[in-house]
Amino acid sequence: MRTIAIAAGGDSSEFEVSVKSANELGKILSSRYIVYLIMIQGTNWYWEDPKGRYHNIDKNDFSLADDEYRIRFDAVFIAIHGTPGENGLLQGYFDIMGISYSSCGAFCSALTFNKQACKLFLKEYNIPMADAILIRKGDHTDTKSIINKIGLPCFVKPNDSGSSFGVTKVKKNDELVPAIESAFKESNEVMIEAFMNGREVACGVVKTKSKAIILPVTEIISKNEFFDYEAKYTPGKSEEVTPANLPEAVIDEVQRLSSLVYDLLGCKGIVRVDFIVIGQKPYFLEINTIPGMTAESLVPKQVQAAGISPEDFYSMVVEDMFA
Repeated sequence: MRTIAIAAGGDSSEFEVSVKSANELGKILSSRYIVYLIMIQGTNWYWEDPKGRYHNIDKNDFSLADDEYRIRFDAVFIAIHGTPGENGLLQGYFDIMGISYSSCGAFCSALTFNKQACKLFLKEYNIPMADAILIRKGDHTDTKSIINKIGLPCFVKPNDSGSSFGVTKVKKNDELVPAIESAFKESNEVMIEAFMNGREVACGVVKTKSKAIILPVTEIISKNEFFDYEAKYTPGKSEEVTPANLPEAVIDEVQRLSSLVYDLLGCKGIVRVDFIVIGQKPYFLEINTIPGMTAESLVPKQVQAAGISPEDFYSMVVEDMFA
């Protein structure tokens, strides 16, 4: 039986969600693999045994010293949202160590984690999306020219953060500066994006060496102003309809674009691609290369709607690391 490490935790505001994702994943994979949940926070990498004792990971080879023997992992399933699991840092380490992992590679992870860089890359391939501008900490902020270019309302987001923390929908001129300051608490770069008045949808995609699965599309109907952190993770704060109640042609186009974006970026493993549908046309919003795997998360619900067992779905990703 293969021994799999599930990397959890991380150094972002989504620490707790990552741990929930990892625990859910561990329950599913433990029926087919020997699973260790490895906590990664800063330079503190460890496994907590059933007796509550901590065992440090040897970063020289990502091995684990137990009481009796040294454990070496056959592969790593990355469940860290945000840094260092979603931005390529951990992937680079595993590449150096020669250890297989479940997610996109280091370059793809770094590119997709940077919202503006990802949008500029996909724009070259005529993927439809909203206009956006980038500002960096220390830049002079000319709010008048920003509003002239992007318009109101608009969204202000941390440019390289894996969560919805620091995201604000700005409706008035005097809300822009506080929104930018809030986003700067999460990142040194802030993206200001034109508001798209449409229906938010998401589509999970996984491709292995032998097969591709484009999951059913979910429509997200937030009870909040938008699909923020609270709406994502608080039961009752959003309604998620899977499969989405949209015309078949729109569903087909969302799935086609999701698959195309996956291929253009050179993704690997499970990703989720988000769009805003205006009329009949989907506009790319962002891609999540380490999507949530909690019971409330979108991809597990899409897997269920597709009639695929969670064990088969996640095992397919694990087995692809050895194919």
